This record gives sequence, C-alpha cells and structure tokens, in this order.
Amino acid sequence: MRIDVLVDVKTTLGEGPLWDVDEQRLYWIDSFDGRVFRCTADGRELRAWDVPQKIGSMCLRRGGGAVVALERGFHFLDFKTGEVSLIQDPEPDKPNNRLNDGKVDKRGRFVAGSMDTMEEGPNGALYCLAPDLKVRKLDAGIIVSNGPCWSPDGKTLYFADSWSGEISAYDYDQETGVAANKRTFCRREKDGGGFDGATVDAEGCLWSAQVYVGRLARYRPDGSLERVIEMPVKKVTSVMFGGPDLDTLYVTSMAKPPLPRFPGDGVLRGSLFAIRDLGIRGVAETRFAG
Repeated sequence: MRIDVLVDVKTTLGEGPLWDVDEQRLYWIDSFDGRVFRCTADGRELRAWDVPQKIGSMCLRRGGGAVVALERGFHFLDFKTGEVSLIQDPEPDKPNNRLNDGKVDKRGRFVAGSMDTMEEGPNGALYCLAPDLKVRKLDAGIIVSNGPCWSPDGKTLYFADSWSGEISAYDYDQETGVAANKRTFCRREKDGGGFDGATVDAEGCLWSAQVYVGRLARYRPDGSLERVIEMPVKKVTSVMFGGPDLDTLYVTSMAKPPLPRFPGDGVLRGSLFAIRDLGIRGVAETRFAG
C-alpha cells in the first residue's frame, strides 16, 4: 500500500470524491469555497466550476451535467455553461442549516442530508430527490448528515450523523426508495473522530473517513472493524474507489477547520490523496436518473 498526493489545490473543505466510470474522470468539491473539481485518474487535466453557494455534495446525471446539493437546496449544474438552476429547497424555514453529503442509489435517486452549521443541534434531515424531481424526507433529528452509501446489492443504506458516535444501517427498498428498520451498524472507537464520508467496496465492507483524527476505517458487513489506515493529515473527509480498475482509494481533506475547536494540519492540508496497492476494488457509482 502507498499513499500519494494526487492533486494539491488546498481545498478549504474538500469533500465528496466521485469516480465516473463513463468519463473515466474523478470529481470532488470544495464545500466552503463553492467549487467543483475534475481530473483524470492520475491527477491531470484539472478543471473547476464555481457554484454560487456552499456545496455539500454532487452527483452526475445520466443525460449530462450534475445535481449539486448547495447550501439552499438541490440545483442543476450545466458543465458546458456553468449555469446553476434551482430544483427545490427542502428547508426554506431553516436558515441555519445547509445541505451536506449525498450519493445516488441503484435506481438513480439522489439521497442527501442536511446539517446544523454550528454542528450542535439535531436540526437536520435526510432527503431523497427522485428522478421526477420530487423531494421526500427519509429521516430527521440529525446534527451533521454524512456518509450515505449502500451495500453492493443496494438493500442496506448506511448513514452517519457525524457526532452521534455511530454509523446506522437501514433496510432499503429499491423499488420505493423507503428506508426502514434503523439500527446501529458500528460505533466509533474511543479515540476516533467523527464519522465523515464513506463508501462500500465490492466485498461489502464499508470505508469511513474519521475526520479530525486522520484515519480511514474499514468495517466488515457485520460491523466489526477490519483495518485502520493512518493518513498524513488529521482532517480527512471522504473516500471513494476509482481509477480504470476501481482499485484506487481517493481521499479528500480540508485545509481549514470549519470551527476553531477543531485541529489544524501541516503542509499537506487540503490535498486530494490516492491510496494504491490495497488489493481491493470498489463499486461503480450510479448516475442520477432525472
């Protein structure tokens, strides 16, 4: 195993690595600076798009372009023109919240949650944006929404409220997009940080970025801890397998903590990392069907 810096753009809050098998390109975002990045598997052909608000996550559309979960709602992003247009704001009455992490299920729905910007109150919720552009609430009472991802068969949804100290699992109905039977999947170790972005590999194991302690944790399908990888920065934020063989683990990080109580990092802060030679493959991400 080796850990390399793939791209050093000092993202203030790097998040959401997304490998697209159709384009063979890697996307990721800077949540605080409102920017979407794209590059090749080896970090070349870097391109960026600005968006008008803080951005929590994004997904690609089957027909081209993207959906971006911005501070104030779901929007379309046209890569050709850079134009951003509102789909729906699910929380117009909660100005202290913003949309955060999200991913697409096997049937092309975009599932993304919201968060309390001070990371204190359970004011957030988990939402599903359907291909017909209707928004439905899946869960509520969340402080910081993070790490939605699915088991390889799509029947289990994993999700973390970062400061709850655990990752939850739900039974997920692929036909209806309903999440039910919420239960604890795994709990944070005593010296672990907050559960941040996550992904599931082809073996059904969940990888979670443990922000503020600089670790990646791999959990078996039964929730037991399989391994821990120590990263060269403390503020790792999210993970995603990509590359031509889906065997490179891409890891985002932040250059500046969102609140003063969180730790700083050294010269590699805000870098996009690539971990190679793990001997593990990921699962291809689905595009949004709307």
